[in-house]
Amino acid sequence: MKNQTNFTQFSFGTQVRKSPYSDAALRWGAQGFSVYNHMYIPRDFGDPVQNFWNLVNEAILCDVSVERQVEITGPDAAKFTQFLSCRDLSKMQVGQCKYVLITDQDGGIINDPIMLKLGENHFWLSIADSDVLLWAKGVAVSSGMDIRITEPDVSPLQLQGPKSRDVLRAAFGDAPTDLKYYWFMEYDWEGVPLIISRTGWSSELGYEIFLRDGSAGDKLWEHLMAVGTPLGLKPGHTSSIRRIEAGMLSYHADMTLANNPYEMGMDRLVDLEMDADFVSKAALTSIHERGVDQYFIGLEIEGAPLIGSNDAHHPIFSAGAKVGQLNSSIYSPRLKKNIALAMVATDVSSEGTGLQIDIHGDRRNCTVVAIPFHDPKKALAARS
Repeated sequence: MKNQTNFTQFSFGTQVRKSPYSDAALRWGAQGFSVYNHMYIPRDFGDPVQNFWNLVNEAILCDVSVERQVEITGPDAAKFTQFLSCRDLSKMQVGQCKYVLITDQDGGIINDPIMLKLGENHFWLSIADSDVLLWAKGVAVSSGMDIRITEPDVSPLQLQGPKSRDVLRAAFGDAPTDLKYYWFMEYDWEGVPLIISRTGWSSELGYEIFLRDGSAGDKLWEHLMAVGTPLGLKPGHTSSIRRIEAGMLSYHADMTLANNPYEMGMDRLVDLEMDADFVSKAALTSIHERGVDQYFIGLEIEGAPLIGSNDAHHPIFSAGAKVGQLNSSIYSPRLKKNIALAMVATDVSSEGTGLQIDIHGDRRNCTVVAIPFHDPKKALAARS
């Protein structure tokens, strides 16, 4: 049902940017917004549990324009993009996406974007919630490389869920539905330029639709809802329940600049042996050699279902001593368990270890478990 509420009731002024879809999301039932990358993001379409079931059983459309693009072009763009990231990009092909880490001179994680390679020297970093544009411009100043770094007029939508392929086909024909996992294509929709990728922040079958002309935002949203509603599509927001089930990290919640890839269990995204240099190579080599004293883990928490997402990093204890903190927690209605992502001392990070957590004075037992909690091989997202 469409909502006629005016967006001004959510506004903080012109210092926070609206997206091309903000008004459409509001018409389609958005009840609350938060701020991410200096932009409004819809975070409430009613019951979050129903939003979760809509995602895992049907399909949802989410405004994720807050995933801003940092565009890197120029003769040295490939070399510079590699310099920012600790993952080996040498075999990346045009049309391919990769999950990468942007790390600083101390090995700290600045961001964990999805990278899109649009040309041999043309890249987008589709970023999480930190100022990668400013970091990249700062690195470029003394790099001596011939590059151009901008934030283009690009605004993604996420179309996620088991029926997303049917909705995509109804909206744009067969061609985009043939995309392989983590690949994209350029698409002309009635003269409006799009990029459609087989990616998304849900670990379900899904796609992202990158609008390259913000003036067509309302038109695109309404088109997708018009063709998708008969197929089960609902307006929605990224699901905390589903992303924690999948062990998907949220910047600021699960990791910050103070964390490095090794303590986050992201060794696979670091290649110290590649020939190319990168900003954090010396620091990450040192961290790899000496090891880490804390580690990112999954927890199952006993007791009554947790209400909503946590808004504090609750302390974790072993034998009365504090050994870590809870980062993200939720009750999963599918798993019928309280699940959480946490950082604890390495010596208590083994699966099966019993710990205690203090949630606003409520002391509960919890157990270290493997992550992801559901679909560990990501078969749902990668299915053909």
